[in-house]
Order: sequence, then structure tokens, then C-alpha cells
Amino acid sequence: MKKNALVAALAVASMLTLAGCASDPLADQFREGSGKNYIAGDGTISVYPAGERGEPIEFAGETVEGDQYDSADASGQVQVVNFWYAGCAPCRVEAPILEDVYSEVDPAEVSFVGVNVRDQAGTAASFEDDYGVTYPSILDVNEGEVQLAFAGRVPPAAVPTTIVLDQEGRVAARVLGQLEEASILSSIIDDLLAEES
Repeated sequence: MKKNALVAALAVASMLTLAGCASDPLADQFREGSGKNYIAGDGTISVYPAGERGEPIEFAGETVEGDQYDSADASGQVQVVNFWYAGCAPCRVEAPILEDVYSEVDPAEVSFVGVNVRDQAGTAASFEDDYGVTYPSILDVNEGEVQLAFAGRVPPAAVPTTIVLDQEGRVAARVLGQLEEASILSSIIDDLLAEES
């Protein structure tokens, strides 16, 4: 198991290194010496028609609270997956926006999960308390398995990134960077719920 985790971590590191070598505005932002220790996306929203969503993505991991999260438990629901960490300024700005949407959805139809990509449990828990985040977050800093699960279809190339999965677990939308308004995410969710009607 440890060997697989090492291979996964090396694969993620290789992808990030290769992305940094390409002519990519996100990578350029990091190289320009902005003083930030993260790469922020530009808020680009990509929505994928049902016929272009690819295969379902499955992922699991231990949450900040020490529980196990498995995406299979949300089968049949729209899933909102937010990649974040505590030291990311855009993550702090969007946390209340995500929580607002989470508090208004029907938990039988929509599930939310965060994926913390850098912090240990204590730091992540403090962030959740400070910003009122009540949905679970997986700690993905050591193994990188959740990030790897998404790497082939829509890699979370910036932090924050929010990915919305349809009821079959397929990638339906991605917000690359800070979510600016709750209405954007609510509209994506409503459209997916309407597909099943």
C-alpha cells in the first residue's frame, strides 16, 4: 500500500511539474514571483454536456474528523467536490459561499465534500471552525489519492477548484479558481437535478 501511495504521489508531482513547464497562465502566475504560495485559477467555469462527461470518478479518504468518506455513498446524488487548504486566500473568501449553497440543498439530492490538499487535521479543523464549514473534508495531503482520481479528466490544477459530479459520478462542471457567487453553483446544481426529472 505504501508503495502505491508513493507511486501516486510521484505521478501527481510529475503532472504538476509538467504543467509548470507548459505555456500555462496558471503556471506563469506561480513563476512570476507573486509572493503567493498557491496558484489561483481565474474563475473559469467549464460545463460538460451529458454525452461528454466520461466515466464516473470514485474516490475515498479520511476526513478531518477521522471518519471515512466514500463517494460511492453519494451514488445517485449530485456531488460538489471542493479542493482547498487553509493558507489559500481565495479558499477563505469562497468558504462561506460554498456553505451557503450547502445549507440550501436537499441532502438527499446533493452532497458536498472538501478535499484538503495541504493541511493536517488540526489546521483544517481550525479553518472549518473559523469559516463555518459544516460539510466533511477529506485530508489528501499525504497520499494525494483524491487528486489523482480527478487527474485524468479535469485535474484540479489550481486551488481552489470546485468540481461538480452528476448523479452517475461523472464530471459535469468545474470552476477553476475562486467561486465568485453562490448563484453560479446553485444554477449548475439545479440544471443537473433537472436532468433527472
